[in-house]
Amino acid sequence: MPKTKKAHRHAPDWIILTIACLAQFMVVLDVSIVNVALPSMQRDLHFTIDSAQWVVNAYVLTFAGFLLLGGRAADIFGRRRVYLTGLTVFTIASIGAGFAATGSQMVAVRALQGIGGAILSPATLTIIVTTFHGKRLPRALGLWSAVAGAGGAVGGLLGGLLTGWASWRWVFFINVPFGILAGVLALRYLREMRNRDAAVKLDVTGAILVTGSLAALIYGVVNTTTVVNSKTIGWTATSTLLWFLGAALGLATFFIWETQVASHPLVPLRIFHVRSLSMANLVMLLIGGAFFSMWYFLTFYYQYILGYGPVKTGFAFLPMAIAIIVGAQTSSRLLPKLHARPLLLIGTSLATLGFLWLSRIGVHSSYTVDVLAPSALCALAIGLLFTPLASAATTGVDRADAGLASGVLNTARQLGGSLGLAVLGTLAADASARFALPLSAAALTSGYERAFQVSAGIALVALAASLAVPRVIVAHPNH
Repeated sequence: MPKTKKAHRHAPDWIILTIACLAQFMVVLDVSIVNVALPSMQRDLHFTIDSAQWVVNAYVLTFAGFLLLGGRAADIFGRRRVYLTGLTVFTIASIGAGFAATGSQMVAVRALQGIGGAILSPATLTIIVTTFHGKRLPRALGLWSAVAGAGGAVGGLLGGLLTGWASWRWVFFINVPFGILAGVLALRYLREMRNRDAAVKLDVTGAILVTGSLAALIYGVVNTTTVVNSKTIGWTATSTLLWFLGAALGLATFFIWETQVASHPLVPLRIFHVRSLSMANLVMLLIGGAFFSMWYFLTFYYQYILGYGPVKTGFAFLPMAIAIIVGAQTSSRLLPKLHARPLLLIGTSLATLGFLWLSRIGVHSSYTVDVLAPSALCALAIGLLFTPLASAATTGVDRADAGLASGVLNTARQLGGSLGLAVLGTLAADASARFALPLSAAALTSGYERAFQVSAGIALVALAASLAVPRVIVAHPNH
C-alpha cells in the first residue's frame, strides 16, 4: 500500500461518508433531476415526446454499460484515483450538457456524462465496503443507500425549482459546485487502496461488447414507437428484429470473449458463485426496471395531466424523498437483526402494492387523494430495499473484488432502469396510440396506467426472487 499523508489515515468517518455519498448523490440525481426539466428542454431543443426519453436513456445506457469497467478499475488502479477521474469527467460533461444547443449535442454529452458516472459510482460503494467494518458497515451502507435512493426524489424537487426559477440548464450546472467540493475532500482525506495482486490490465474489449449490445437492445425497444410514413414501427418489424439480433450476437460474443479469450476478463464468472451476490443482483435488476421509470411518468402526469408547473412538480416529489430516507434508515437499523431476506420481502411487497395503487390514477385524479400515498409507499419500499441489497451483494466477496462487486450491483440497477424505461415507455406509448387522439389527457393517462400495472408485475417477480436470497447475511469485513 503506498504511503499516504497522515490526514488520509485519520480522516473521521463522517468525512469519508461525505466523500462517498456526495458523489453517489450527484450520479443518481442526474437521472431524476432531468425528468422535471424534460418538457422545457423538449421545447427548447425541439425533441419529440418519444425522443426525449433519450436524454435519460443516453445517460443510463452508457452508465450501465461501463459500470463493470469502472468497478474493475477501482480494484486495479485504486479507489482514490478512479474516484477523482470519474468525478472530473462527470463534472466537465455536466458543463457541456448545460451549454448544449441542439438535441443531438445534448444526447452526446449525456452519454459522456454517463461514462463519468460509471467510473465514479462503483468507487463510492468500494470506499464504503473497504473502509467500514462490523457494526459500522450497515450504518454506512444505510446512509449511502438513503442518499442513493433519495437522489431520485430530491432530483425531482431540485429540478423543478431550478427549471422554474432559473433555467433547465441549471439542472446540469448544479453539479459543478458539488463536484468541486467532492474533489477537494477526496484529495485531502481519501487514502488510496487497491488490489496489489491484480494485473494492471482492463478488459476494454469486453466493455465495448457489452455496451454495444445493450445499446442495440434498448434502441430496438425504443424504435418500436418510431413513426415512419404515418405508421408506427412494431415489435415484429424487420428493423426491430435486426436490432434484437445484433444485441443477441453481441452478448453471445461478450460471453465467449469473457470465458474463452480474455486474459483478464471484465467479469470473472467466479464472482457469481457467491449466491448472495448473484441473487441480490437479480432482485436489483428487477427493482431498477420497476422504479426508474416511476419518476419519468409521474413528471409528465403532474405537468401534462394535473397542470403543474416545474416548481410545483418538484414539491410534489418531496414526500417521496422523505419516505426513501425513512425507509433506508429503518432498513439499516433492522439489517443486523433481521438480515437481508425479510427486508427484501417486505420492500418488494410494499412496492407491488404501491404500483398497483398508482395504476388507478386517472384524468380527474387528485394528487392528495390518489397519488401522494401510493407514491410515498413506493418510495418507502426503495429505501427499505437498497441497504439489504448492497449488503447481500458485497458480503462474502473478497475485498480485492470489492470494486467489481460494486460495479456489478450498480450495473444491475442501471441496466434494469434503462431497459425498464425503454419497455415501459414503449408499452405506455402503445396504450396511448389506441386512442383517436393519442396526445389527449385520457390517452396519456391510459399509458401511465399501463406502465404502473407492468411495474407492479415486475415488483411481484422481484418478491419471488427475494425468496432465493440466503437467509443469513451478516455484514462483516472480508479477508
